[in-house]
Amino acid sequence: MIDLIQGNLVYREMEYIVVQTGGIGYRIFCTDPFLWEEGSEVQVYTHQVVREDAQYLYGFRDMQVRDLFRLLLEVSGIGPKVALSITGAGSPVALVDAIQREDLRFLTKIPGIGKKTGQRIILDLKDKLEKKGWNRLIFDSELQGDSPVSEGNRTFSEVIDALKALGYNEEEAEDATRQAQEQFLSTEEPGLDEWIRRALQVSMKR
Repeated sequence: MIDLIQGNLVYREMEYIVVQTGGIGYRIFCTDPFLWEEGSEVQVYTHQVVREDAQYLYGFRDMQVRDLFRLLLEVSGIGPKVALSITGAGSPVALVDAIQREDLRFLTKIPGIGKKTGQRIILDLKDKLEKKGWNRLIFDSELQGDSPVSEGNRTFSEVIDALKALGYNEEEAEDATRQAQEQFLSTEEPGLDEWIRRALQVSMKR
């Protein structure tokens, strides 16, 4: 199992980055590849998926997010692509808090998660998260004065709702919102109005 890769980020594509180390370039699937800087030295926490016909690496900036990704894979019906989408939708604190509160509405706002899948996530992970000490993450966040539900998740959902109000269907709104999100730099904290404006620009270019 490959748990960690350190090396030079050679290039990025829409769904993955390529990191070179020891003369080998590793293709690593991740959320928001263009937030990684080409030519920089990076450390990527990884999860390896081995199948009969191929091997895949999924990468994360944070070990905590990688571990949450692995827990999501234990949920029936959730594969690596969906788990990656879930972990990329917001902070671990927000997701863990939603599961503990059985907040189905929050979960179904995440792209790729329907009502039945959200229910399975709650059923399969609520006790596991508590036993593994993930509730401590929420407690520490509250002590620091942070809200368990991240602003990024709320804004993501609000942008989708705004586009739907303008006549876009759910799939179109989610896709435009996601593409707009990928345009923001890692240092940016876009407001709702700016995010909606970018999403509309994306949708009009199709």
